[in-house]
Amino acid sequence: MMKNEFASLKLDPLLIKNLQDLNFKAMTPVQAEALPHVLEGKDVLAQAKTGSGKTAAFGLGILNTLDVNLLRPQSLILCPTRELAEQVAKEVRTLARAMANVRVLTLCGGSAKYHQQKSLEHGAHILVGTPGRVLKLLREKSIETKHIKSFVLDEADKMLEMGFHTEIINISSFIPKKRQSLLFSATFPENIDKLSKDVLVEPVDVRVDTGHDSGTIEQILFKVKGHPDKFDGLMKILGFANPERCIVFCKTKQISDEVARFLNKNGVVSQAIHGDLEQNERTVTLTKFANKSLSVLVATDVAARGLDIKELDAVINFDLPSDPEQYIHRVGRTGRAGETGKAYGMYIDKEMYKVEAIEDLNGLQIPLKEMIKLPNKAYELTPAMKTIYVGGGKKNKLRPGDLLGALVHEAELAPESIGKITVLNILSYVAIQREFADQAVNKLSNGKIKNRKFKVGLA
Repeated sequence: MMKNEFASLKLDPLLIKNLQDLNFKAMTPVQAEALPHVLEGKDVLAQAKTGSGKTAAFGLGILNTLDVNLLRPQSLILCPTRELAEQVAKEVRTLARAMANVRVLTLCGGSAKYHQQKSLEHGAHILVGTPGRVLKLLREKSIETKHIKSFVLDEADKMLEMGFHTEIINISSFIPKKRQSLLFSATFPENIDKLSKDVLVEPVDVRVDTGHDSGTIEQILFKVKGHPDKFDGLMKILGFANPERCIVFCKTKQISDEVARFLNKNGVVSQAIHGDLEQNERTVTLTKFANKSLSVLVATDVAARGLDIKELDAVINFDLPSDPEQYIHRVGRTGRAGETGKAYGMYIDKEMYKVEAIEDLNGLQIPLKEMIKLPNKAYELTPAMKTIYVGGGKKNKLRPGDLLGALVHEAELAPESIGKITVLNILSYVAIQREFADQAVNKLSNGKIKNRKFKVGLA
């Protein structure tokens, strides 16, 4: 048996069987390096990029020691954003599906605290949340901590970047000192070392290569005269690359908003995402981007962290980051798992030092071109889909199949004209081929879903 197979580990047979059913065969590098230490109960300080399989590296360790019969919090996982927390919770539930009644609860801002407190009263095994909301619930004595035996910090560098150091330390003070602590981070700025000393005890240091397979990513950086020239330059890059979906990275919220407004004014369907957006706006934006009814997502690094977006055609760096590792993290969102991808960016003369730092860290020379020499080619790709919303969700006992059935029978749509269906607690979203979206809204507004009337409209 190969050492990088899950079956070589001292894992519960139920977990092994589930991994086989999920077609998880060989461990990723971070899993192979970290999991043996996690299973031994050691504290771990691990550097690993997004998409490296790190959730399984700590998730399997948590599940392996879980007492399912004790419906009390036994593990606490902190994440920087609601989106990442929900993604982690979903992955842990998938890893646990062969075990009986494992309850994973998300605790994030943007959702009613009262409902979270009621859920905590009913009991949960694993808590996944953001630092602000978790600390508030701890201070209000809504979370029972005496059985917590594992404490995980996921995307720790981003939590520090968002100013959560004090909250993390305060949260750790509520948890029993006799515990296992695991810290995972894509990058290792100096403040990570300080945090690890505050939270971890004699950790095993696991470093997995943070570089991406740059051979699968076409990278070009275009030189512009100044910041104002970047806007027209962005349109040129979009025309040159012609991506169906891409992320444009900006250094500030203000620039993100300016770029999104500029793109929409020029006929490119786009939306900015950053910390100032209300949670419902973030949810709608990310849903539309995931189901291909939004072409361009304009984001800051913090807002984009933890988003699991597949089939991303290109990444465009409107602003180069100061940290070269952040550049590698950005471009790694395209060309994942050996697929080809495209990564472009813009720089001005005085940013040449950033370009050189990126090349040194990446171990390759990035082609540099003059923006003025890039031809003007119109980017006219209209998203193939539109997103509609239905004013009901899980709390109304709606399932994806109910919505699909209503769209086919009530709205008279062909199944192939219906895209991704997302059912949330009180709302649902459906991607519909653009030419049929108005028909879907009109028919469902005047019809019924599961023999009930729901409000329906364009998202």
